[in-house]
Amino acid sequence: MAADNPRGAMFRVIVPNQPSRVTNAELFFDLVFVFAITQVSHTLLHHFTPLGAVEVTLLFLAVWWVWVYTAWVTNWLNPELTPVRILIFLMMLGGLVLSTTIPTAFEGRGLWFAIAYAAMQVGRTAFWLFATPRHRTAVRHNAIRILVWLCGSAILWILGGLAHGEARLWFWVVALTIEYVAPAVRFWVPKLGFSSVEAWAVEGGHMAERCSLFVIIALGEAVVVNGATFAELDWTADNILAFVSALVGSIAMWWVYFHKGAEAGSERISKAAESGRLARLAYTYLHMPIVAGIILTAVADELVLKHPTGHSDLRTIVSAVGGPLVFLVGTILFKHSIRGFLQLSHGIGIILLLALSWFAADLSPLALSVATSVIMIVVAVWESASLGSRPEEAAER
Repeated sequence: MAADNPRGAMFRVIVPNQPSRVTNAELFFDLVFVFAITQVSHTLLHHFTPLGAVEVTLLFLAVWWVWVYTAWVTNWLNPELTPVRILIFLMMLGGLVLSTTIPTAFEGRGLWFAIAYAAMQVGRTAFWLFATPRHRTAVRHNAIRILVWLCGSAILWILGGLAHGEARLWFWVVALTIEYVAPAVRFWVPKLGFSSVEAWAVEGGHMAERCSLFVIIALGEAVVVNGATFAELDWTADNILAFVSALVGSIAMWWVYFHKGAEAGSERISKAAESGRLARLAYTYLHMPIVAGIILTAVADELVLKHPTGHSDLRTIVSAVGGPLVFLVGTILFKHSIRGFLQLSHGIGIILLLALSWFAADLSPLALSVATSVIMIVVAVWESASLGSRPEEAAER
């Protein structure tokens, strides 16, 4: 029973050899981030300039950070309990406010974005501290450390929301940098010092599943956007081929991430002696480029669907080549963190994409889309063939 749980009444009950499952409340919470990812991709599509790319990158990093911090907390707390569910539902409200303000975060609704983000980060962490029993000193100290860091960054988020123009961007860059550096320095604060790796232990299977579900969210958003865009077009041969190419590219990305890799990651972190350290590297940090690559590819797919012919412009090249490139960089680093070696197939895919970028301007958007999809298929097939009959730990040929 929860009341007899030595970890705390509102914490998950850990049963040996029985991984914690992702609850319906967590899946419900994730629906908000389907909307958030859509907002990020559409904002980039309509503000595809150097400054716009910087701003959208910052917004994406904020969205990812608030989601992944919540994934950590719900890895420890039990979402089946009413107080924790109420926390999740309040986080959904904050997430909806956050998501709706993304397109105008650097315009008229910046303060709303900042308030929603800061409230989610600080409020969730304060709840975790409140839910942790006093006898779990190390965990309480961890919560206090994180709360101190997030309160400090929250001030900068709010100041940025009150500022305008370039000042807002700089306030938010500093705030986000503080939050991203904090785990790397183990949330050091005066008197309490550094957090210990042991205090960051997670239920590995749950963490792996949560992050893989976010990858599904990103891929799902790409599929929905492709379908919605295609539905509004004339069904010409070029448009049909562009639609098929986009879908095949999404399938190839799914295959590269989920076939072997996702399961291997789940098994590795479930057996890791320092699950918290691996969760921080493989799932908190290295999943960012994976998701970012999918979002950037979705932008490219929409651009290609709307303009499949003619020469590829710069934003089409950056998104069509950059999306799969960032995705492969993320997956090769993620798989290295769980397998201990670099996937040759992924490395070749990265090289091919870089080579493609040199003459991408001479290709039509449709030809560029087909080329990147073919490269992703090659990576997926190569990895499947090389790992298909051998243990995961064996070196890829």
